[in-house]
Amino acid sequence: MPHIIIEYSGHMDETHDMNEICQALFKTAADSGIFPDTTAIKVRAIPCPFWCIGTEPNCFVHATIRLLEGRDTETRKRLSNLVLKTLDEKLPDIGSLSVDIKGITIETYAKRTL
Repeated sequence: MPHIIIEYSGHMDETHDMNEICQALFKTAADSGIFPDTTAIKVRAIPCPFWCIGTEPNCFVHATIRLLEGRDTETRKRLSNLVLKTLDEKLPDIGSLSVDIKGITIETYAKRTL
């Protein structure tokens, strides 16, 4: 785990390689040392066709990191800052970049892989 979910201004598909952004965020998570099993890292990007924000340029990227409970505040903060740094390096022209971490409860999380 984690699941890193990128929501972004839909028109960015025309100007940015979102697959490259996903790959960069995967590498950031893998290189962080927080996740010993890198096969558990998942990154996906979801375009938002409609948005309203108060910044110029009028575009955004928001990363939600879904993370199993149990990591301390300093570890979560470090991960948020690493993800934001990667976004800032790859997307310097985007008006708003943000990151948030949400907990996943182990007792209710279910998954199946091949």
